[in-house]
Amino acid sequence: MHYVPDNPLIVQSDHSILLETAGPHFEAARDALARFAELVKSPEYVHTYRLSDLSLWNGAASGLTATGVVDDLQKWSKYPLPPSVAVYVEDMMGRYGRLRLLPGDSDDWLVLEADTTVRMKEVRGARGISKLLSKRIDARHYRVRTALRGELKQALVKVGHPVQDLAGYTDGTALDVQLRIPDRGGRTWGLRSYQENAVGAFLGGQAANEGGSGVVVLPCGAGKTIVGLTVLARLGMRTLILCTNTTALRQWRDEILARTSLEPDQVGEYSGSQKTVCPVTLTTYQMLTHRRTKGGPFTHFGLFDAENWGLVVYDEVHLLPAPVFRAVASIQARRRLGLTATLVREDGRQGDVFALIGPKRFDVPWRDLEHSGWIATAECIEVRVAMSRAERLEYAGADDRERYRLASTIPAKGDVVRQLVERHAGERLLVLGMYLDQLRELSRQLDAPLITGETRQAERDRLFAAYRTGEVQTLVISRVGNFSVDLPDARVAIQVSGSWGSRQEEAQRLGRVLRPKGDDNRAWFYTVVTRESVEQTFAERRQRFLTEQGYRYSIETIDRDDS
Repeated sequence: MHYVPDNPLIVQSDHSILLETAGPHFEAARDALARFAELVKSPEYVHTYRLSDLSLWNGAASGLTATGVVDDLQKWSKYPLPPSVAVYVEDMMGRYGRLRLLPGDSDDWLVLEADTTVRMKEVRGARGISKLLSKRIDARHYRVRTALRGELKQALVKVGHPVQDLAGYTDGTALDVQLRIPDRGGRTWGLRSYQENAVGAFLGGQAANEGGSGVVVLPCGAGKTIVGLTVLARLGMRTLILCTNTTALRQWRDEILARTSLEPDQVGEYSGSQKTVCPVTLTTYQMLTHRRTKGGPFTHFGLFDAENWGLVVYDEVHLLPAPVFRAVASIQARRRLGLTATLVREDGRQGDVFALIGPKRFDVPWRDLEHSGWIATAECIEVRVAMSRAERLEYAGADDRERYRLASTIPAKGDVVRQLVERHAGERLLVLGMYLDQLRELSRQLDAPLITGETRQAERDRLFAAYRTGEVQTLVISRVGNFSVDLPDARVAIQVSGSWGSRQEEAQRLGRVLRPKGDDNRAWFYTVVTRESVEQTFAERRQRFLTEQGYRYSIETIDRDDS
């Protein structure tokens, strides 16, 4: 039997892959797997990966071949590769490129091409496909209306036949823009090697009409905005940027004005307070999903057609609201860049991101950037506190949802938070939670400003600015602080309550303290959890994504005399 003891992989017939971390070939095998397998979990000694349809299609879209993937698996496997795995890889990766979308004879038409007549017959018979095809050209070719380009790609992914989109893009109106190095503030900066690789992966292959759409995955604090600005400058076209909220929008605007040659009158904000369309326009997902009446039309979807955009950037693309997918489907001729720290979607619509935004073009492990000093070294600590006897009695008689609220908001958490604030006296802290009454009380106890969804944007901006300068040392923030808030000096985050088992939220909240620090480059992420409760169960689910990235949680337990 073939057995190579130094090889780190154990490939199993259920498409899972175990990667041992202690051997001499760990890093080489890990780097190979990252291109075509999904990381499931990565505790200390054995990481688990999984081959999936989507991971293999992403690999194929990046230029990998089935033969290359099988060779990598065989090269690093301790034991013989199960025959079924090689067959699965060849089947899934072979599907990408068998169907191709090509330019038609006018702007209104595209052509769907299959590699064989049998394949076209099979695809036409799949559910929901035939209605999206128009006139038959021959047994392998059908005309497709340009307006249905996205809808067809989406439908084909759902039936297991990803299409290679070679129909190209419409160049937007030209925009003269260059990067400023140093920036307007005199700061010297340059692209880091991984950022340059991310830009190249997104733009690469344009001669074959394959570059210009897809997703770049980078940890919070690793400079996703810099990647977006570099793509904007290199394409030199009018650009629409979609952000998670107005705070993120204005942070993007500040970065654009600081790091590029664009002037203020060339960068517009399309928000609740102003609606200015400029060569580079920033808006929010909330604006795009606004309706005047429930069930009515989306008021601002016309923004997608307001200018001849050459690039659309989707910040935090894993949060793309379901209604926006409809708009994305209709603008497939525009170049599309998705930026995210994680492609995890709690609604399972990763396939739609693949079909409509594009395949994953670039990814880098969080811990690799941490080891290189590009993001802070984070220590994750779960602090468990017990309920009192009276609280446990109330908890026992409540329904599931009420139990979660009761466990998340026990008053003893306030004592824990104050102890942690004292432990990190002099450091910049964030206290993060979900329940507003709890956060208001913590704000009072800590004498710290509170930012919630009710806080006016001007006041949010003032408080964030005061935090950055050090005038304010501690902020208490609701879920509005989960995403795209740039607070580079935040060193400690204390999470007191969260959205059930959301892995997205856990990763984003850790991201608030991952910006690189100037001295020892350390950060702390605390989660205060009620012991022996449903909250503890959900906390373990929330932590899953971070443990998949290689983070470990140490546990501190606080007992109470009346528990």
